Formats: sequence, C-alpha cells, structure tokens
Amino acid sequence: MDGLTGGVEYLMKKNSVDYVKGWGKFKSNNDIAVDLIDGGVDEFRAKNVIIATGSEPNELPASTGLTFDEEYVVSSTGALSLKEIPKRMAVIGGGVIGLELGSVYQRLGTDVTVLQHTDRICPFLDAEVGKAFQNSLKKQGLSFMLNSRVNSGVNNKAAGVKLNVLNAKDNKESELEVDVCLVSIGRRPFTGGLGLENTDVQMNERGQVIINDHWQTSVPHIYGIGDVVTGAMLAHKAEEEGIAAVEQILGEGGHVNYDAIPGVIYTCPEVANVGKTEEELKAAGIPYKKGVFPFSANSRARTNQDTEGLVKILSCGTTDKVLGIHILHTAAGEMIAEGVLAFEYGASAEDIARTCHAHPTLSEAFKEAAMAAYDKPIHF
Repeated sequence: MDGLTGGVEYLMKKNSVDYVKGWGKFKSNNDIAVDLIDGGVDEFRAKNVIIATGSEPNELPASTGLTFDEEYVVSSTGALSLKEIPKRMAVIGGGVIGLELGSVYQRLGTDVTVLQHTDRICPFLDAEVGKAFQNSLKKQGLSFMLNSRVNSGVNNKAAGVKLNVLNAKDNKESELEVDVCLVSIGRRPFTGGLGLENTDVQMNERGQVIINDHWQTSVPHIYGIGDVVTGAMLAHKAEEEGIAAVEQILGEGGHVNYDAIPGVIYTCPEVANVGKTEEELKAAGIPYKKGVFPFSANSRARTNQDTEGLVKILSCGTTDKVLGIHILHTAAGEMIAEGVLAFEYGASAEDIARTCHAHPTLSEAFKEAAMAAYDKPIHF
C-alpha cells in the first residue's frame, strides 16, 4: 500500500502538483481550510475546485445491534485487517465487495455464508452469467442464503455474532452464529465534514453532489466526480471523470462515454461486463442476437487447465452493433478491455469476429462468441 500511495505522490511531484496533507473543508464557495496532518491549519482561495472524496460503507441501523466495531462486525475496511482468520463468517450482501472479500476468506479456510435479500447474487449481472458465477462459487465452498434478510443480531464479541435471519419466501426465521460478520450492503457518498453547508452546492436525497453534463455543481466553478456523484462507484469511472472535468476547466470540452464503462468482480473466477444484459434488452424490446462460447472449447484455457467460464456477446438484431459483453473467467478483467474498445468505436459483432486473434490465446473465445452472435463459431 505504501508503494502505491508513494507512487501517486511521486507522480504529483513529477508533474509539479502542489499538495498538502490534511482534512480539507469549504469555508465558502472559494475558500478552503485544511487541518494539516502534522498540526496547524492551511487556508487558501481556489479559482476552481473538484470534489473527489469517494464513498464509505453503508451501515446497518443501530436497532439491529450490528453496527460496526471493525473487529467482529466489520465493514470492507475492517475485513482487510482482521487479527486472525475466522472459522465462520457471515457476509450480509451478495454484491461485488461482499463476494470479493468472502471468496478470499473462503480460500483461506473460513466457512463463509452469504446472505442476499434477492433470489440471486449480483442481480445486476446478466442472469445467465450470474447463475454460472454463483454455481462456481458454490463449488468452491461458499454457502448462500437467498431471499434472506437479517432483522437483528447480537455481537457477543469473542463469543461470536448471532444473526436472526428472515426468509422472505416462506417467512421463516432462523439463526446463524459466526465469528465475524461482514456487512456489505453498498456504499454512500463521503461528504461529511467537507463544509458543503458553507457553500451553495446542492445535494440530492442520497447525499450525492448534483452535477450537470459538464460535472459542474450548482456552483459553476465547483465540480464533482467519482463516488460523490451519480453513476457507478468505480475507480476507473472516477478517473475518466477527473480527466474530463479538468479538460472542461481548461475549455477543452471533456467527455465520458458512460455506455463504455466496464465492471469487474475480482473473485476467482472473475466476472467482467460492459453494456446491456440480456434481461435489459428484453425489457426494452430491443431485438438482439446472442453469441456464447465456453472456455472449455478454447485451446489455451484447456492447456492451462483453466476452462471454467464463458464469453457472451449480445448484438443488435438489425444492425449487429454490439450491445453487451459478459465474461466469466479468471482472466475476465483483462479480456473486457477488448469489449470496451469495441463499444467505444461502435463495432459490430462481425467486426470483432473478422479481427485476427492470435492462437493460442484466451481472446480467441471472445472472437468465437462474436462469430456465434452474427453467424456461428468454428470451434464449438
């Protein structure tokens, strides 16, 4: 971690960026005060400001008895610094962060149970890919309690955490006892203590900073990017917005193509996607074609003995333009870049299929899925 943050500090120095270390807050629309880490206060007046303070984990209500102590009832932050590997862990929330951390502890030997209030994990995923993903995690040893909500619990510290769980399908209650409970029920904008009440910046009911199409808040010289504004809470989305906001400030007309923002779940195998799911296309009444290619038919994957997963490509039924790409594989996070590039250039499935891919590579599965979308694959 020190190497990563030190690298950022090096880049700032290299590019002649002045910075101060501390807690910054607004005194007015233009005036900033910083409580310095080393003590004291630094104040300055800014011509333009970008709010990029990220997000923090949501917490269960105090009435549940399961507020964070970051030792036995933990957020994603606390889960990264446990003193020992727990024997039993409950993960409240079957979304990205909960599954990433839960799968890590499962591989370290923890008996992990994931509680999700819907009938499937990661309900935002393409259903076909999401089902294959859930089956993969189950084979690895993760347990799932779906349609389940935690009504209350008791944190007995070292004696364990007891959860009272309600199943929404049969309305039955059950108890689950674990050593550690990871609460992963989403994140919220981190805007507390920024002194926004001293400005004319407006926020919505979710605590997000309201911006226009140029990332400007209700105060034109104050901009907002990343997790504090609407959209996916992803570091790479924030990076694109940061570049675009600076370009706007410089009068260069920054732009972000939100249709080409990839998502990656860093489990093993990984799940990566960009664009629409099959369910979204159906709901919108958009005609589409589907191409699916399994890694079990890919020579590189077979050679690596890493054949679990698939590539799924959805294209427009009339124009063949690619509308959605979904990958389940250990290399999915790397492979999705080709899909994002296809989106950026408005490629068709045939464009991808007629692009020469090196052999043997995992990316050939991407080519074959594209072939399946517009015609048929040749190796399956």
